Formats: sequence, C-alpha cells, structure tokens
Amino acid sequence: MSFVLLLGGCGGEDNDNTDSEKTLVAFAPDGELSAEIRWTDYGVPHITADNLQSLGYGSGFAYARDNICILADQIVKVRSERAKYFGPDEVENSGDSAHLISDFGYLALKVMASANEHYPALSENSRALLEGYTSGYNRYLAETGVENLAPACAGQSWVKPITPQELTAYIFATSQLASGEEFMELAFFAAPGDDNSFQPYAAKSDNLAKAQDKTINNTSFIAGLRQNIRHQADSFTPPNQRHDNLGSNGWGLGKDNTENGRGLVLANPHFPYTGHLRFWQSHLTIPGVLDVMGGSLQGLPGVINIGFNQHIAWTHTVSKSRRFVLYQLSLSEDNPLQYQFDEQSREISKQTFQIEVKSGEESITLAKDYYYSHHGLMVETPPQMNLLPWSESSAFTLRDAAEENTDLIDHWLAINLAGNLEEFQQAYRDYDGIPWVNTMYADDAGNAFYIDKTRVLNLSDDALALMRTDPQLVATRDALDFDILPGNTSLFEPDGLNTYQQAPKLLRADYVQNSNDSYWATNLNEPMSGYSILYGDDLVPLSLRTRMGLTLLSDSAGEDGLFSADEVENALLGNRGYLAEQVLSDLINQCQAHGSEPVTLENGLEVNIEPACNALSNFNGVMSRDSQSGHIFKEFAFKFDQEQHFSLAFNVSDPLNTPNTLASDPSVLQAFAAAVANINQSGLDHNATLGNIQFSEKTIIDSEGAYASGLRFPWAGSTHAEGGFNVFSPVKDNDTLYPVHQYPRVLDVETGQTMESGLSEQGYHINYGSSWMFVVSFTDSGPAARGLLTFSQSSDSDSPHMDDQTRYYSDFTALRPLLFTRQEVLNNTIDKRELTSN
Repeated sequence: MSFVLLLGGCGGEDNDNTDSEKTLVAFAPDGELSAEIRWTDYGVPHITADNLQSLGYGSGFAYARDNICILADQIVKVRSERAKYFGPDEVENSGDSAHLISDFGYLALKVMASANEHYPALSENSRALLEGYTSGYNRYLAETGVENLAPACAGQSWVKPITPQELTAYIFATSQLASGEEFMELAFFAAPGDDNSFQPYAAKSDNLAKAQDKTINNTSFIAGLRQNIRHQADSFTPPNQRHDNLGSNGWGLGKDNTENGRGLVLANPHFPYTGHLRFWQSHLTIPGVLDVMGGSLQGLPGVINIGFNQHIAWTHTVSKSRRFVLYQLSLSEDNPLQYQFDEQSREISKQTFQIEVKSGEESITLAKDYYYSHHGLMVETPPQMNLLPWSESSAFTLRDAAEENTDLIDHWLAINLAGNLEEFQQAYRDYDGIPWVNTMYADDAGNAFYIDKTRVLNLSDDALALMRTDPQLVATRDALDFDILPGNTSLFEPDGLNTYQQAPKLLRADYVQNSNDSYWATNLNEPMSGYSILYGDDLVPLSLRTRMGLTLLSDSAGEDGLFSADEVENALLGNRGYLAEQVLSDLINQCQAHGSEPVTLENGLEVNIEPACNALSNFNGVMSRDSQSGHIFKEFAFKFDQEQHFSLAFNVSDPLNTPNTLASDPSVLQAFAAAVANINQSGLDHNATLGNIQFSEKTIIDSEGAYASGLRFPWAGSTHAEGGFNVFSPVKDNDTLYPVHQYPRVLDVETGQTMESGLSEQGYHINYGSSWMFVVSFTDSGPAARGLLTFSQSSDSDSPHMDDQTRYYSDFTALRPLLFTRQEVLNNTIDKRELTSN
C-alpha cells in the first residue's frame, strides 16, 4: 500500500530541509481514516494526515463545508441527470434545451462509462485520494443533513453521496473542458440523412408508459422539445477555441533576476468566480513527506493545482495548444456510414443513449443516436450553416487528446511532492496528466523553468510540415482557430501523445513568463520556435496583456533591476494597461482637435464626442478604484483593432514594442465615438471613478429565491482588451444549476448585441478574473508567501467566508500573508476538527 520516494526535503510539519528517504503511504492501515483540520483566518483549512487516503478524507470534508453545492451539481452533470431534476432547459421554460444537450453530451463523451472502466486500473495513490475524498465529502453530508446544507442546495433531492467513480468521471470531464466539452453541441447535431434525423425521440421505457398512463401528452411535449432544439440549431454559433474567458498570467523568476538570488513565482490565474472553475485554497501536510499550499479547482481530490512547498513554487496559464483535431472523412458513394481510410473502408458506428427528462411532476425517457469513427465522435454544424456538414461525400469527426485522463491526479501529486527541479521535471516525464495549461516554475536554488506539456497529439513530422505550409490547412486554422485534417489517410494519424522531449520547455536563470500567448515568447532573450503547430503559432504578434507583462518584467524591479517580492506584488496589482500607455495621449489629442463636430458611425448615428473627450483628459491611464473616466477608455479598448488602429505593423525582431503608434485615419475617432455612444445609452457619468461603477456583488440564495445581495464592493482592475495585467470581467461562466444574478447589458450601438465589455446601466458587475493570486519568494528559512482568493473561500451565502477576502481586495487591492509554517498555523487557528472514520 505504499512506495518509497527519494525527495529533496519537501518540508513536513517542521519544514525539515534535510534530504532523506521519505515513505508515502497510499491507503490508511486497516482502513481507519484520520485527519486533523485547522482553519485559520479567512477560512483556510490546513489538513494533516499520515497517508493519502486520510489526507483526501480531511480535504473532502473541508471542501464540502465550503462548496458542497458546487460539486453536488457537477456530479449531477456527469451522471447526465440535469434534465431529470430540472427539466430540459437551463433557464426554465426558455426553450434553450441546454440540459438535454448536456445530459446527452456527457453520455456521448462517455465520461461515466470510462470512469467505471478505468477506475480499477488507476494507481494506488489516485484511488486512495479519490476514496478518501469522497468519504470526507459524504461524511460532511451525513453529519450536516441535506436539509441543513448551504441555501443553494438545501433539501434538494439531487444532493446525494458520491462515489470515487463519479468523482473520476468529473475529473475526466474537467480534462476535456477545452476540447470534447466544446463540441457537445456539434455532436448533438451530427447525423446522416435529413436535417431532423439528429433529434431525440421517445424511448420505450417504463417511465414513458407510466407517464402515458397519467395522461401526460408526451407527443405534444416531445414535439415542443424538438421545436426548441430546432430553434437552438438555427441560432447556433461555432465553439470559440480562443478561450478568451479562461486566462492567466504567470512568472517564474530565477536567480539572475531576484534580489536574494533565489527563485520567485507570481501566480495570477484569471478564472470564474462562480461554478466549478473557481479555486479553493488549502494546505496539505503528511509530516516528513508532503507540505504544500495553494489553490485547486473544485473537486480535485487532495492535490494542489497552483501552489508551493518548502523548495519549489509553480503556476499555470491556459495554453494556446490544441488538445484535439477534427478530421474530414471521405464517405463511400452509396453509404453515409462508411468512410475511406488508406483505400480501405471503415464503418461509422451508432450508439443510442437515453436520459430522463422532467415533465411536470413526472418524467419521460428520451433516446438519441450518436455516431463514432475510429477517431471519436462525429460532429456537424446545423444545416443552415453549412460549415461542417454531413453531406453525401464527407463528414467530420473529433479526435480528443484530453479524454480518459487517468494521469491527472498522479501528475499533480508528483508536482506537489517535488523538492527540486529534477523531481519537478520528472513529473512531466512520468505523466501526461496536465490537460490544458502551461507551467511556470521557480525554486529555492534560483532556477526558472517553463513547459507546455498539455495533452497534444503526436503527429508525424510530415503531417506537421503540411499543417504549416498547405494553404488550405493554414486557412482553415486561421479561420476557425482549430485544425481540420484529411481523414482519408494515415499520414495524419497520431501516434499517441507528445512526449516530454517533444514539449516546448525552457530553463532560464532570469525569467520565464506566459499570459496565454503561445510558448514562443516565454523569454524574449531566447525565443522558441519549431515545435508542433498544435502547441500554437510561433513568431507571431503578442497580445496587449502579454506585452504588458513583459513590460512589467523590464521596468518594475526598481533601481537595482532585481525583483523583491514586494516589487512583484506591486507590478501585479498596479493596474497599468498597455494600450493606455501606448495611445491615450494621442487619442486625447485627436479627439480634442476634432472638437464638437459630430462623428458619424457607419450606421448613420451621429455622436458628439467632445464631453467624453474632455472627461478622458482626466484619466491617469491606471485602472485603480479612484481613477476618473477610465470606463471611457475601457469601452474604446473594446472597439480598438490592432491591425487597423496601429499605424506601425508587427516586427518579429521587436515583438514587445510592435505594433505601435495610434493611426490618424478617421476610423480611430469612429471607434471612440461608438464607445462614447454606448456609455451615453448606459446613463453612466463620463466623470465617474472606476470604484463607483465597477464592483463585485454576491448572489444571496434563500427559500424565496436568488437575488443580489445589495452589498457592492468597489473593484480595481482592467480587462484583457485594455492590455491590463490584473484582469477582471463581467463574463458569464457559471456552469452550475443554481442561479447567479446578473444585470442586463447595454446593447451595442453598432451590432445590436450585448456589450462584450459587460457594460450595464449599473456599470460593470465583476464575476471573473484574477482569482487565486500569490507571490512567493524563497528565503534562507523557506518560502515567504502572500496571496489572496478574491472571491473568497466559500460559495455558501450563509458563511462568514463568503466575502471576507472579497472585502479585503476591495479595501486594500493587496495580497495578505499566507500562513505556512506549523507555528503560524497554531498561532492563528480559528477552528479545529479531529476527523476519524471510527
């Protein structure tokens, strides 16, 4: 039940720095689980146990106390039971069919079936953490009782004990977040034949017969569902593979760039404040073996995703890599379920899945057919789009590298246990568990290391060469931001996943960084190129946010040019914006020179920009709480087009500073005028300070429903569009069943669509952005860390830790000390629990 590791002193309870042989025990002896949980300020749990199963036990219990409703809902999702409990629509009676598509989609992705199949073969360590975590979660549920849970799920029939296999299915789904999950709608629409053959239909089942006995008009109900689905098909938009709403910044600073010659890490993930992608902070200790602190996504059992231990620290950013490809199949002339591959015929198989759908007080059973090639799911856009059609001659299928990710827990556990660079790198040699993020690392020896070993398909050199040079393949990728490859030849058939040797990586003594651009600009002193095109394009223009990060690296270290932890924190939270630093003064000059003459937009709307221009002259270019008129520039940023509005083009020899210089043609003031018109119709004062119109506000849920708390926290920070570094946004990215209040957005004067910036008559209601932030430096006595979870630990609207860190950020725009040593924990304990299974 255990194995032996040679570790470089991971710390343990007393932060022992000596190298020794450490024994990691997976399962608890005799099955007796025991964990100590000490909670410190802001509700942070510090969990200590002697083995992984007990560590998972304590972690699952502590997590459930904060966020049980979130994971309970996600288990409903991977069980494909949302329609069973909540009906076919995400928004009740809206006809959006979201629960139908979700329930059938997860069945088609086979996350539950794969979890049941692969669970017995998972490593002992993974199974120990999964079994301990689910036991701890279930312990909290049993002790508290369903009726007494957080208001979001109190008394709900869908809240049940969970199994390790169900948690594994949830992990598989999380791995496919940026691949298979994005194509569930396209798989839903995929079918040979006429344009209605993809629709679900009534299944022969006891539930249906029972419903008919109760005189429910199932024919009418199903007809209504099918009509709604057809409406969804008509309004379908292709998946956005750019993942603009999942971003982050990460720095690893090495000995040549820090004041004390040791490593330093900045972690700044930009993630949703609601749903299963919000972070949760914890501190996990197995004395003498493991001592790691950081943040984890919901429900990932007993491992830290972004954090630090005694000797190393690391962070992640969403990678530009593509964890999937589509293949265009060449169909046989007389058979739409047969395709050609290397001049041989292969069959497209059909599988039928069934779900329950709530219909009034009863339920009916629907069935739906899905189709598979040897690559994976067949996909199709709705007929009116004709983008990815299933025609008489061709069809499209998905190959997903992130499915059935059995390495995910083991990979992050190995990172948590690593005590030096070699052990950290070995984790990436041994496992393929990191699904969709880059990694930045630094350690107490002063190494800085970057790697993108996301789950990327291993294609041949010949295939990769064609993907870079073939005009049709290049044009398709540029248009869709993903690859469509010929499916009639084994030339493009992958050989498993890329290896450690094939992954982009860089070891430096100065810095490594990433802000969601591709690997190539990890360090401008050593640009990288030539890796698989699936990792992203190289030697291409950088985003404004990446350029802001690189600028901060170059000018924020003080007179000595070497960073301290305080200087890194100031860079993170200084709220500078790259676009304002480049064009603000020129924009003011242009609009002041234009005067009061109206600017005419392409739709004929005339806009007097003079009042807004005068207000903008008071903007200091920084998105702090007291900055005046920053919202005017924010809206301009969302209208700004780098290719059109910069006059000097990108130069690969100067990627930090190009493109640059505000153009002087009329399109600039037209963009500004459109921004002003949008602000005018919102009713917001041109001279308002940011803190008066940008805010965070919690949703309160009680027996009467869900509503805005009424307590608004003024919020500092910018957006990606402005080239901000400390980024926030009103993006809706909830993915939970329980409601989150939002304010209606202003409709854009040019497009008629809701504002991309999230502008409403109330201002900007923040629910996404800088989340689990920390800065950690290494000293002679170990790590010194400051951090913050901006949306706070708990999603329970009755918890004191629902908004305490939110208030802290609003008041101070600063990080707080992270308590890591045993003595710090003992001195600051606010609650304690000795948790045993007997």
